[in-house]
Amino acid sequence: MNADLRAQADSVLARLVGDRSGTARLREDQWRAIEALVADRRRALVVQRTGWGKSAVYFVATSLLRARGSGPTVIVSPLLALMRNQVDAAARAGIHARTINSANPEEWETIQAEVAAGEVDVLLVSPERLNNPEFRDQVLPKLAAATGLLVVDEAHCISDWGHDFRPDYRRLRTMLADLPPGVPVLATTATANARVTADVAEQLGTGAGTDALVLRGPLDRESLSLAVLQLPDNPHRLAWLADHLDELPGSGIVYTLTVAAAEEVTAYLRQRGHAVASYTGRTENADRMQAEEDLLANRVKALVATSALGMGFDKPDLGFVVHLGSPSSPIAYYQQVGRAGRGVEHAEVLLLPGRDDEAIWQYFASVAFPPEEQVRRTLDVLARSDRPMSLPALEPLVDLRRTRLETMLKVLDVDGAVHRVKGGWTATGQPWAYDAERYAWVARQRAAEQQAMREYAATTRCRMEFLRRQLDDEEAAPCGRCDNCAGARYTADVSQAALDSARGELSRPGVELEPRRMWPTGLPAVGVDLKGRIPAGEQAGTGRALGRLSDIGWGNRLRPMFAPQAPDVRVPDDVAQAVVSVLADWARGPGGWASGAPDAPPRPVGVVAMASRTRPQLIGSLAARIAEVGRMPLLGTVEYAGDTPEFGLPSSNSAQRVRALHQLLTVPRELADAVAGSGGPVLLVDDRAESGWTLAVAARLLRKAGAEGVFPLVLAVQQ
Repeated sequence: MNADLRAQADSVLARLVGDRSGTARLREDQWRAIEALVADRRRALVVQRTGWGKSAVYFVATSLLRARGSGPTVIVSPLLALMRNQVDAAARAGIHARTINSANPEEWETIQAEVAAGEVDVLLVSPERLNNPEFRDQVLPKLAAATGLLVVDEAHCISDWGHDFRPDYRRLRTMLADLPPGVPVLATTATANARVTADVAEQLGTGAGTDALVLRGPLDRESLSLAVLQLPDNPHRLAWLADHLDELPGSGIVYTLTVAAAEEVTAYLRQRGHAVASYTGRTENADRMQAEEDLLANRVKALVATSALGMGFDKPDLGFVVHLGSPSSPIAYYQQVGRAGRGVEHAEVLLLPGRDDEAIWQYFASVAFPPEEQVRRTLDVLARSDRPMSLPALEPLVDLRRTRLETMLKVLDVDGAVHRVKGGWTATGQPWAYDAERYAWVARQRAAEQQAMREYAATTRCRMEFLRRQLDDEEAAPCGRCDNCAGARYTADVSQAALDSARGELSRPGVELEPRRMWPTGLPAVGVDLKGRIPAGEQAGTGRALGRLSDIGWGNRLRPMFAPQAPDVRVPDDVAQAVVSVLADWARGPGGWASGAPDAPPRPVGVVAMASRTRPQLIGSLAARIAEVGRMPLLGTVEYAGDTPEFGLPSSNSAQRVRALHQLLTVPRELADAVAGSGGPVLLVDDRAESGWTLAVAARLLRKAGAEGVFPLVLAVQQ
């Protein structure tokens, strides 16, 4: 029987890969997985390098199972890019695939009807769908009962020991336990070390009664040539890209660590004549699709991307991956570089580490699972509510940003402490223990991964062997291809023209600062009678910042000034001069008071400083310098009532911060009189804008005191 099954499997593979000769053959390890799923109806975990052909396993298995009367395959997949690729690939094998995700809600009802009618062979769903109340309660039970094969793609996301743990993926434990007996399950990943592999395999056994088959292969990528280029600073890194991008084979990806960096690099490379596009978490879905299509068709040399372009993007002839900045995990790094060289004999992989990388690592590490006090506070608020609470309703009552609050609730949901229902979240009343040991272990794991990336950049040994050992690949050996094995293929040389241009781009000061226009939801519930749109007569105007702390230009100069232990000093001359340049460009630019436009606002007639208990010298000297250069009076300072320092205010949640600021900020009588008698708008000077609410509340007070307008001017934006 299995000989016939193997022949049928090879025939499906030939259709999948477009082999009209019919000579395509599955590799033995691919066949072992398919045989386990189709003939033995087992659960299997496949840990194989990117490009090995994991999707071939589940598409071939789907075709064979459907031919035997099984229900549709359900693939849980994390990224839209992967879903689009998979739908196209399935069609080549005559498999009808559909997808339910956040980008196509208008199609969900039609797709669910097609599934019920047996017209869909493969349904791809995002992990977030698994805990959508309507999908979880109405669609998922029927789907689990009818499923012929469950596929968990990027299965390392199940494990909180993995580098890309996602709470929604843990919902799969429930689905695995509810599957009817004999329904095969396939989990696949290219980035799992031994501990993650064991954890996922154990979870796969949930409800099955037998151990999962684990097929783990060597993780070498024979097409990849790894290298590290140590360059002195960010201008040199940008200049190197401008000079050498066209020398890299084919088209590829330039990864950055932040959205701001991706946008900066894209703008600079375009100025230098390169066809590139930006791809980040802020990119609109339609623009993402266009960028993907342009890269697939080689209409651009590169996408300049954050990790938003990661798992699942499939371009077999991708010729290079360059990292402008080092990721914090060697496992995440290996996964991203694995996008290259899947269908070509040679691809270049270059890491250009920067001195600012570790500051960015520390920022992302700061948004880990909240401390127990905040978790207990959230559970208490939910327990005292007589109805489900939405995220906007919870925000005014707990000091957590929405994204962090939502992630925490998802973890608590899987742990059984809360439940997501239509209309929000409820407490279950079930006992719950704060697993401090596990969270501390994960934090230590992240620190160890960061140290491993430092070692990777500095090692004189084989780089591919280093990465494979990080993934517990027992067959790791020197590759003979990386810069340490075979010698450097690229020098650190850059042209003076590119370097001058990069320095000019990165040293150009000025970031537009959009004002807050809507009050956060839920303020009346905490005793603050503010809601909806901020009236035009109480809003701040569009402001300016010298730079973002996440920039690779001015961010490097500003970050040390805002480090936790940084001393409070007078504003440095170079920073003050740059702020004056920003002010001059702002005045002459579109909409500026010196632009000559018919609707240009009046010129500011005074300067107001924000009080500060942490950096009074910095802010006070900056305000005085601006007043002196602009020949305007320094009108005074917006103060904090009592002895409350501004650093003691809630900082992670909009509603909590506005409530505190509403109670504490005050305009002294002398300042109010000066503002009312100024006869024009004022500049409001602060050290940085994080949430924007301090500036919004202060601007409202100044407008109510008689200021005709308030234009914020700060050193840094926390982004």
